[in-house]
Amino acid sequence: MAQQPNPDRALIAQYQQGDQRAFEILFARHRDQVYTKLYLLVRDHDVAADLFQDVFIKVVDVLRSGRYNEEGKFLPWVLRIAHNAGIDHFRRQKKMPMSRGSEEFDLLGNIADGGATREEEMIDERIGEDLQALVDQLPVEQRDVVHMRMTKGMSFKDIAEETDVSINTALGRMRYALINLRRMMVEQDVSLTLD
Repeated sequence: MAQQPNPDRALIAQYQQGDQRAFEILFARHRDQVYTKLYLLVRDHDVAADLFQDVFIKVVDVLRSGRYNEEGKFLPWVLRIAHNAGIDHFRRQKKMPMSRGSEEFDLLGNIADGGATREEEMIDERIGEDLQALVDQLPVEQRDVVHMRMTKGMSFKDIAEETDVSINTALGRMRYALINLRRMMVEQDVSLTLD
């Protein structure tokens, strides 16, 4: 397998040193995959185009500010931003549904909501997956407390008895778990809205 002439890491470094052409190469290399990801998620060319611009504005902001952390590869990071942008789009749509009926007659307005839409189900599934992935990264003691509290609905008294620690220790582990989850969400650019 042939190596790319100029790896993403080198292009990012050049861009951060002021070389605009380096970003143009990086953009040209990955734009089709990012747009395709967005389109497959939202199924609307206009919305995908808007989100595409938002994604690359965020990418540029992060690269310029020096906050980009080369832990993984550039493309998976950008695709994650794109995925989050698509999910955020559905969340906004859920909060502000579009109405196309007239004042005189609205056929769809008289139909009862039959439950969650596929987009809502997709959002809920993704939130669950993202949250579980973050919880899995916690230290074992914190992960166990979160699991007992959130999945089993156990009280802190019961958690303390189950883990053979004091209630204060169980509360402290939960507190540190929440602090770590918030930190990981920022570091990994994960957006969770738990309604």
